[in-house]
Amino acid sequence: MSTTRTGEFRSEHTDPHRWWALVVIALAQLMVVLDATIVNIALPSAQRALHMSDGNRQWVITAYSVAFGGLLLLGGRVADLVGRKRTFVAGLIGFAVASVLGGAATSSGMLYGARALQGAFAAVLAPSALSLLTTAFTDPRERGKAFGIYGALAGSGSAIGFIVGGVLTEFLNWRWCLYVNVPIAVVTVLGALTLLRDRPRNTGARLDVRGAVLGCGGLVAVVYGVSEAQPRGWTDPLVPSLLAVGVVLLAAFVWWQTRAPSPLLPLHVVRDRDRAGCFLAMALAVVGMFGLYLFMTYYLQGILAYSPLRTGLAFLPLTAAIVVGSTQISARLLRHVAPRTLLVPGMLLAAGGLLLLTRLTADSRYASDVLPALLLMGLGMGLTYMPVFATATAGVAPRDSGVTSATVNTSQQVGGSIGTALLNTIATTSGAAYVTAHLRDPADRPRVVPEGIVHGYTVALWWAAGIMLLAGLVAGLMITGGAPRRGAPAEAAVPESVG
Repeated sequence: MSTTRTGEFRSEHTDPHRWWALVVIALAQLMVVLDATIVNIALPSAQRALHMSDGNRQWVITAYSVAFGGLLLLGGRVADLVGRKRTFVAGLIGFAVASVLGGAATSSGMLYGARALQGAFAAVLAPSALSLLTTAFTDPRERGKAFGIYGALAGSGSAIGFIVGGVLTEFLNWRWCLYVNVPIAVVTVLGALTLLRDRPRNTGARLDVRGAVLGCGGLVAVVYGVSEAQPRGWTDPLVPSLLAVGVVLLAAFVWWQTRAPSPLLPLHVVRDRDRAGCFLAMALAVVGMFGLYLFMTYYLQGILAYSPLRTGLAFLPLTAAIVVGSTQISARLLRHVAPRTLLVPGMLLAAGGLLLLTRLTADSRYASDVLPALLLMGLGMGLTYMPVFATATAGVAPRDSGVTSATVNTSQQVGGSIGTALLNTIATTSGAAYVTAHLRDPADRPRVVPEGIVHGYTVALWWAAGIMLLAGLVAGLMITGGAPRRGAPAEAAVPESVG
């Protein structure tokens, strides 16, 4: 390693502003993750105000996740080519503007478009934030602490979204669930311009437009196809057609990446066994996490008759458990133990929480039947998020840090999008079948329908638990690396090459 590079690591290590820079990056990540769920509780109010149909209301959520997951790889490469700090600031400004448009929406189409625009700017913002964090903290001890904080926000941001969404919807109105991003973005932009440092951008590479079209188009087609399976059914010709198109486009994307002069996703990034294991384990684990958010929100409001605010507060123990697991356990142990030593037990705990929820009935109580499962799930995901983020981005050449960060976030968003649509379809189908089989007397409808709804949730949660166990198996078999070496710069494992 050259003297310049060594000096660069030393100057970063002694930079007095690096922890304040972490606050700025964490605020941006919180805004992006929070916005994936904050509108969930506000959705009934928005639906009434903008006259959305039951079949179309899902696009308030799906438009965001599809644009986010489908464009993340492109956003990561843009961060590498244009510069992480510049991309970070542009993403913040664009996200705030899209939030204003969504809050001021006068029609459902305008809201769907604004949510898709939010997702597009989030796809630029998220990878630049993670790559800035990766290059700011290179000492393993400090890196563990920084990623612990980042992982806690990544894991708990969705739950915080439910809480904030409940407060804003109940005391103001649903539009403030979008307007709230503006002050956060303003503070974060000012902090970024003052505190963030960046490496020189890679001026020698070009943007892989063909790869962007193939990769993003494939992801969007798959997510769209799975989401349409809920209202249309899996046998509707549109659903398998979209899935087939998505698979073909993704296969073409992989083929093109082996031949592109400046690939959007250099395949050496995913050929590393540990890194590929992190991407796959993250995608699978997030399926269970999003399933819990979805069904517990409906269960608490629809079955237990909680208000939006009370529903949000009910997720607080989950958030607290994620923070404890990430910052107090994972961050302290990762520099001493192999990542899978944390990942496998974490995913087993999370699966145990999901299995507890499969015992829910229409008469269950929060304290005895829901709370223990939330605590197990939160602790398990807290043990999971931080090692995945740290391991996936360790040892990456600085010129690839943006696209690697984007791939971590892509696995999260695509897993969440596909998982939500899949589990929701399972729950709806199972619930309808239960009601059909048990409703023999119309007078029994007030009893049988809630039982059928909860039955659908529990069947879907069984699937979620199985997928979480599969994530643990993937982590145990594929992520075989040891604990980070003390005193070694985090990026020293892969020398920077000229591209």
